Amino acid sequence: MITAPPPVKETKNYLNNEQGLKSWLLTGDHKRIAILYLISVTAFFALGGIFAALIRLELTTPAGDLLESNQYNKVFTMHGILMVFFFLIPSIPATLGNFLIPMMIGAKDLAFPKINLLSWYIYIVGGMFTLYVLLTGGVDTGWTFYTPFSTSYSNGYVIAAGLGIFINGFSSILTGLNFIVTIHRMRAPGLTWFRLPLFVWAHYATSAIMILGTPVVAVTLFLVVLERGFHIGFFDPAYGGDPVLFQHLFWFYSHPAVYIMILPSMGVISEVISTFSSKKPFGYTFIAFSSVAIAVFGFLVWGHHLFVAGQSIYAGLVFSVLSYIVAIPSAIKVFNWAATMYKGSVRLETPMLYALGFIGLFTVGGLTGVFLSSLGMDVHLTDTYFVVAHFHYVMVGGALLGYLAGIHFWWPKIFGRMYSQVWSKVSAALVFVGFNLTFFPQFLLGYMGMPRRYHVYPPEFQVFNVLSSAGASVLALGLILPAIYLTWSLKHGAIASANPWGATGLEWQTASPPITENFEVTPVVTTEAYDYSTVQEVVHVG
Repeated sequence: MITAPPPVKETKNYLNNEQGLKSWLLTGDHKRIAILYLISVTAFFALGGIFAALIRLELTTPAGDLLESNQYNKVFTMHGILMVFFFLIPSIPATLGNFLIPMMIGAKDLAFPKINLLSWYIYIVGGMFTLYVLLTGGVDTGWTFYTPFSTSYSNGYVIAAGLGIFINGFSSILTGLNFIVTIHRMRAPGLTWFRLPLFVWAHYATSAIMILGTPVVAVTLFLVVLERGFHIGFFDPAYGGDPVLFQHLFWFYSHPAVYIMILPSMGVISEVISTFSSKKPFGYTFIAFSSVAIAVFGFLVWGHHLFVAGQSIYAGLVFSVLSYIVAIPSAIKVFNWAATMYKGSVRLETPMLYALGFIGLFTVGGLTGVFLSSLGMDVHLTDTYFVVAHFHYVMVGGALLGYLAGIHFWWPKIFGRMYSQVWSKVSAALVFVGFNLTFFPQFLLGYMGMPRRYHVYPPEFQVFNVLSSAGASVLALGLILPAIYLTWSLKHGAIASANPWGATGLEWQTASPPITENFEVTPVVTTEAYDYSTVQEVVHVG
């Protein structure tokens, strides 16, 4: 794909170029900022996982014998806030996107390095507000902050929680702006739009959603703060407001936010499947434009969250049809990934295992979304565990497995070390099995009528809840293992070559880990994307 200088031989890289904590906290290097994000989102993920464990422990028995009802409300609320706003949304764009996009387009950094660092500090400030809420009593509204409960009846920490998410929103906006300007203005010579990696296309579409959608939810939650603090009537009927208006504004962003979480994962999967099949992605142009189509149609389907909220039946029918249509671009991607693997030289390395798991789980999540897009079925399934299972198959099965695939794929490039292939494959298997054992029984619970957000339930639901809690234990083990062997690899892992997987792309044309400026000489792109005839590195299988 690329005419570029040979891999850099010097030992100076972004990790050891400047030592000391101050050099990291004041850095303008996109790679170091990506590492700061990696540490931060991992910490929030671990904290959110602790709350998930408490939920599953509580639901192992029908009686509320571990947590009181108010405590349970706070636990599932904090789990949702931490996982959605502080892990799932920023996980891939802020970490892998930050690290890779400049290198993938042959640039030395993002367009606005100082704004990039500012976005991380904003993320941390928003997180501190959320941790303050956690330490001072928690919030019990659910992560959606539905009114009038959040404005009148919930505990008093809604204001701090809303401000934390409001502040965090600016981090996403700045990141999206930085990505768009960088992709437009800083591509290497010869790197035309249709020579871009699909990872870049996915982040370009994601950035558009960030810029257009995030201000809406940020302002919406700020209005909740104003109504709660100053009794200004926006959403509470007691003050002349309209609670359905809140749902319209919230879901106008929050359904596209699903694609903020999923589109970057889809970009990762495109890179991984192409590399470990040693083939150009089937239908490259269709995959690229399907990312843009998802971003566009994602803004047109928010009303399917309001099928039972009082909107007109005619609006419901329109949103139902649009919800079916938005599945088409995702289906195109899944078909093209399968076609890419067909007759390819498939290698089942760890990133590929996560990619295959992603396809399976995301397909289940997408198909079950069709049920929720149907007006009649949605009435029966709304606010049941069917919705919980669907959401987690799409978000956790999709976003998390895509994130893990990307971390394992680019780990040698980021840190210059290989990890244990044996333990990483064991971990991938545990995550896939544990995830299905955790969430598939919840489809059955939802169909049987078990409502979500309740910690006490009829005894006939216990068997499936025990299965779900057992699966959560397996899933937790599968997620703890990478933290161990990846950390171990930082010191003891085999030294990674510049291109250990035999991949295409500019990021594989520089050293592992990269030098501070990414490239000694600006690379020049002369061939089409994913040209495996130019790959020279021997694949590492250690």
